[in-house]
Amino acid sequence: MTRTQGNNQALKDAGVTPQGFSLDFREVPVLVQAFRRMVRELEFDVCEMAFTTYLCARAHGKRFTALPIFLVRGFHHGAIVHHPTAGVRTPADLQGRRVGVNRGYTVTTGVWARGILSDEYGVDLDKVTWVPSGDEHVAEYRRPANVVAMRPGEDLQTSVTTGELAAAVGVEASGPLVPLIPDAEEAAFAALRQRGLYPINHLVVVKDELLEAHPALANALFEAFAEAKRRYVEKLRADAIEAPTPTDRMYQRVMELTGEDPLPYGIAPNRPMIEQLISHAVRQRILDRPPAVTDLFPQSTHQLTA
Repeated sequence: MTRTQGNNQALKDAGVTPQGFSLDFREVPVLVQAFRRMVRELEFDVCEMAFTTYLCARAHGKRFTALPIFLVRGFHHGAIVHHPTAGVRTPADLQGRRVGVNRGYTVTTGVWARGILSDEYGVDLDKVTWVPSGDEHVAEYRRPANVVAMRPGEDLQTSVTTGELAAAVGVEASGPLVPLIPDAEEAAFAALRQRGLYPINHLVVVKDELLEAHPALANALFEAFAEAKRRYVEKLRADAIEAPTPTDRMYQRVMELTGEDPLPYGIAPNRPMIEQLISHAVRQRILDRPPAVTDLFPQSTHQLTA
């Protein structure tokens, strides 16, 4: 199960297949529901998944393993929104206040956004009360004491608008709500230039029983996803995508800025971001201890890059 997007389009409609295997795709209209169904029911053989959901699931013994296929990346400086009259002028003003989080505390966008608040703006995350609007995909996870459930009947966007919440993470900036970080897009690209911040959001997981039964599966899947991605990147370079989306344009700008493939697969080119996300997850008490990066992926994939 993977959402149709530029870098996997060729898997679905251009004949790219993993050698020795076939893929029977399922479409789940709300992608995050697929994450939950995989975590709780192991419903799919192969599934796209948010990275922090995988880290949390892995820590709780779920029987699937990720491949170093990083399907989605993004920037999260614009993910923190507030109402301009709510008395929050800078990120530091969030300390001592309640801040909403769309869906769960372990949502990857929230983890990266909190990391930005801490690393770039000096926010003490422990001095903020985080208020998720839903539960966690990994039911066994226990939230830290400064994470409290939304009150019954409370609506995230309304609560930010009225000032009940000082801000929220993962809520669209629309109507009266605006990004807390000014010129968020430019701030994100500045972080990419200055410290290489290029967050990973999604990867691919495979049931352990299938990886054990079929030793060639991990590498075959990696190469198939890599070939589909190569075709997409070639189109990005040639500016040959019809009706490009904002995501397409973002990847093109990353490519122009770095001169490199905007969607590298494999451990080696992504290790700094993998290690940074793990560090955020430990600091935010999503993980008790940092796993070794190589323990997150099958040994056969450790040297693969694309």
